[in-house]
Amino acid sequence: MSTEATPHAGLRSLLPGFAPGSAGSGSTWRARLIAEAADLTRSGGWQTITMAKLADRVGVSRQTVYNEIGSKQELAEAMVMHEVEGFLRGVDASFEAHPDDLVGAIREAAAGVLRAVRTNPLMHAVLSASHGAESDLLPLLTTEASPIIDAARVLIREHLDAYEVPLESARIDALVDMVIRLVLSHVTTPSGTPEETADDIAFIAERVLAL
Repeated sequence: MSTEATPHAGLRSLLPGFAPGSAGSGSTWRARLIAEAADLTRSGGWQTITMAKLADRVGVSRQTVYNEIGSKQELAEAMVMHEVEGFLRGVDASFEAHPDDLVGAIREAAAGVLRAVRTNPLMHAVLSASHGAESDLLPLLTTEASPIIDAARVLIREHLDAYEVPLESARIDALVDMVIRLVLSHVTTPSGTPEETADDIAFIAERVLAL
């Protein structure tokens, strides 16, 4: 297995920007609008953003914003998924770094995501909703997290093809789903350090795999 990140065709159908050396997806205007929305969210909160303000900040018309992004809800989804692309690059690298150690790859990937989330200002703004701040963003990590789960599932499942996993396909799918949901639950409600949580998740995966 190569030690360099590879373009995952399945994942790129969900995240077009997920490619070696790519910083994001879509047109230049779309990327600029998403980046500016993230900056505004970090500095003033999601509720302060209007499509008119975003258009003024980027220097385009409101119609361009709607053409490139769509609704404000679609902007929220695009902004969060852009951050998720970065986290998934770390997951990709973790599996590439452990071609012969699946449990080690899971441990490193989980720890990497949890560490990255804790130091990510946008994720801090999103997660602040769980502590009383008004936000429409938190559900994108909880009750409406299907796009994140789907993207992570495709990436991890593609990597698992390179390992000898002593489970039938349906059980592998269940394991992948369990690991992703465990990581997401600790993103929103952490109960220990990233390393401690990653060790626990790796322990569970190891027992399921009977390795």
